[in-house]
Amino acid sequence: MIRSMTGFASISREDGGQKVSVTAKSVNHRFLDIQIKAPGSLAGVEGRLRAAIQQRLTRGRIEISIALELSVAPSYGVTLNEDVVRQIVTVIDEARARGLVSGGLTVSDLLRLPQAIEIRAETAGPAAVPESAVALVEHTVTDAIDALSIMRATEGGFLQHDLDTRLHTLGRLVDEIEREARAAQQSLEARLRARLAELPADLAAEPVTATQEIVRFIARSDIDEEMTRLRGHFSHWLALVDSAEPCGRKLDFLVQEMNREINTIGSKAEGTRVPELVVTVKAELERVKEQVQNVE
Repeated sequence: MIRSMTGFASISREDGGQKVSVTAKSVNHRFLDIQIKAPGSLAGVEGRLRAAIQQRLTRGRIEISIALELSVAPSYGVTLNEDVVRQIVTVIDEARARGLVSGGLTVSDLLRLPQAIEIRAETAGPAAVPESAVALVEHTVTDAIDALSIMRATEGGFLQHDLDTRLHTLGRLVDEIEREARAAQQSLEARLRARLAELPADLAAEPVTATQEIVRFIARSDIDEEMTRLRGHFSHWLALVDSAEPCGRKLDFLVQEMNREINTIGSKAEGTRVPELVVTVKAELERVKEQVQNVE
């Protein structure tokens, strides 16, 4: 099965005042390269996240960005300024003694005096991420990777359609090369026999020897073995893309082998159209190679 190495997914999950946002994207890479950008408080779970990714993907540069928001109720600190309160009490007592005020200092009075009681929000220091938030992070990352895998599979379907079309074109071109080469061999053999028949009797070789030399000369341009191996590579290709296993590296190797065989065919085969057809095949193989670089 052909799957692309490029894709993108973005997933957000919220539960119990905890919100996790995960962005996953992947591009081509020879191996599996995982890059995780997450808050330092999640450093302890990074190993588990990597393991989850490795279970689902085999190749590509994978970039995971994680944002975590925790809704925590603010805490407050209350401080009584005893010196201020003591001075206020002294002043009130003196005023009461002179008949200026009546009654004592109450709690309500203190609350109305900002200098007496200070209420401030306390800044929370670094705290461990609760297990519920960690579980939400892992769940969201898993969902993002699954969504990324779906996109890579969809892109792989487009790749496979293109590669199947190109493989069909290659098969047609190879058939043309074979026909041209065989016709050229037969023409060459006929010309050689005609030339030998035109030789004077004193220069003509023994019929058996002449036939052996003709066969030996014609064999130099025989491409049956190369054609057999090339078509074997085509069959192997079809088996790989029908398999459930990732096949990008194997397809890349097959393209190299196809190139090797077509180069040999180009150097051996006879026929006026063969060089043109070989160049066309090599150009098509180059396009196939470029596409295979995207396959997982």
